[in-house]
Amino acid sequence: MNRRLIRTAAVAVPLVLIGSLAACATSPAPGNTPAAAGDPVTGGTLTYLEHQAYTNLYPPQAGFYPNGGIVNNIAARLTWQNPETLEIEPWIAAEWTVNDDATEYTFDLNPDVTFSDGTPVDAAAVAKNFDTYGLGDAERGLTVSEAINNYAGSEVVDEDTVTFRFSAPSPGFLQATSTINSGLLSPETLDGTIEDFGAGNAEEIIGSGPFTVTDEKLGTEYTLTARDDYAWGPDSAENDGRPYLDAVHVLVTPEDSVRIGSLLAGQADYVRYVQAFDEDRVEGAGFTLYAPQTRGVNNSIALRPENPLLADIRVRQAIIAAVDAQEVVDTLFTENYPVATSVLSSQAAGYKDESAHYAHDPEKAEALLDEAGWEPGADGIREKDGERLSITVYEAKPQPLSKQTLELVAQQLAAVGVELTVKPGDAGSYAEDTRDPLKTGFYHSMVGRADLDVIKSQYFTKNRDVLISQDATLDELLLAVASEPDAEKRVAASQAVQDYIAEQAYVIPLFEEPQVYGAATYVHGVAFESVGRPTFSGVWLAEH
Repeated sequence: MNRRLIRTAAVAVPLVLIGSLAACATSPAPGNTPAAAGDPVTGGTLTYLEHQAYTNLYPPQAGFYPNGGIVNNIAARLTWQNPETLEIEPWIAAEWTVNDDATEYTFDLNPDVTFSDGTPVDAAAVAKNFDTYGLGDAERGLTVSEAINNYAGSEVVDEDTVTFRFSAPSPGFLQATSTINSGLLSPETLDGTIEDFGAGNAEEIIGSGPFTVTDEKLGTEYTLTARDDYAWGPDSAENDGRPYLDAVHVLVTPEDSVRIGSLLAGQADYVRYVQAFDEDRVEGAGFTLYAPQTRGVNNSIALRPENPLLADIRVRQAIIAAVDAQEVVDTLFTENYPVATSVLSSQAAGYKDESAHYAHDPEKAEALLDEAGWEPGADGIREKDGERLSITVYEAKPQPLSKQTLELVAQQLAAVGVELTVKPGDAGSYAEDTRDPLKTGFYHSMVGRADLDVIKSQYFTKNRDVLISQDATLDELLLAVASEPDAEKRVAASQAVQDYIAEQAYVIPLFEEPQVYGAATYVHGVAFESVGRPTFSGVWLAEH
């Protein structure tokens, strides 16, 4: 079997990252006077305010940003995706080989790497991680990772060498080994059920990363405590050893005004989820904003064709033509939220400009609805055969200003005779209704991942399936993205998906979604992984 050696030399790069929060801040006006750069300072506790409580730390469920913010810091990965270059670099794996059709990957591991309980991160432990994530365990509620395709199994070659095999080409697997969905946990931790990874159990999760979780108070706070023995960070990281900080004290702070007020008052050092309307206030007070892009499927509204009101492509085309994404951005957001021109971010692998399909044209929208037989009723909402053209959508709590975004879209649709009802994201019926296209014709979401496979994660019927459709053609196109070993052909496969989604009028792309953070200027070494989750190992606090 022909094999090609793929070893990526680590390249020293400056990490442009966000900072921590100094719980013991003493300066009268934190953030107003930039701290002088110098050698990193060891010690101290960062006070970090998180917008939402985490829900589960099983790595395949770490896509929810509060989950991923923890997993990213407690679980090392086989490889590291450099957030500046997006190249895959060594981490726990020193080197690797991949066969020509991407059905076999062999990794040689660095020695002397341990989990936080002192047990070795050896080939057997790594194999158990990927057997769990690649195959799942329905009895224990452990789902298959959406980042891993066509997984067949593992072979422990020797103590420091492991081989993974696939039933069909899996060209995205190397990048998958760098994601938080593939965070390496101890075999003992992996013996648990999905409930064992849930809220309240973070201190029991044994990882391989630079921090452990301590002092958890359910739903309100926890501490990331530095591991003194950690010495195996990626070579290109600013700090590849023990974290500079002693700890990161994380407080769950849902209220925007409290998060931002705490930062500006010096009670917090670093916050996630600075809303667009607070950006000027934060920068005006002398603090630093960071807005790393998520590089995946854009913030979008899926139009579910299984809903009878949306089954006619002319109706879907009309709805897309009626929505003005530029007005959404200009009204609610900032330049950190570029208007989307495809379902994929312009920073995503395989992106293709589909803006011609998404042009705002209300006259076209009205003509299409007329053609489809929908006539304006007494209140302006269109009707056909006694039924109103009335669609429901739920607010998406993880998405920035989702309620306001959807309400503005509803106004735009009402102008052409389409009624959109926006329901609250905390409604008791949310989970059930959003999986029923008859009850929820629209679905608001996004997903970040710096790999071509991200488009499959969002739309494939056995992954997130946000369209809830039975479109076999779309599934076939998505499978091609996940299984084409030739790099150029794989990009073409992704672009074919983007073409098809645009032609079928399945999605309204709105904007490229960043993660926006604010930090005091005495916070240095701020860094993120490739789709915007904070990496705390290189963060340090200057005197202030």
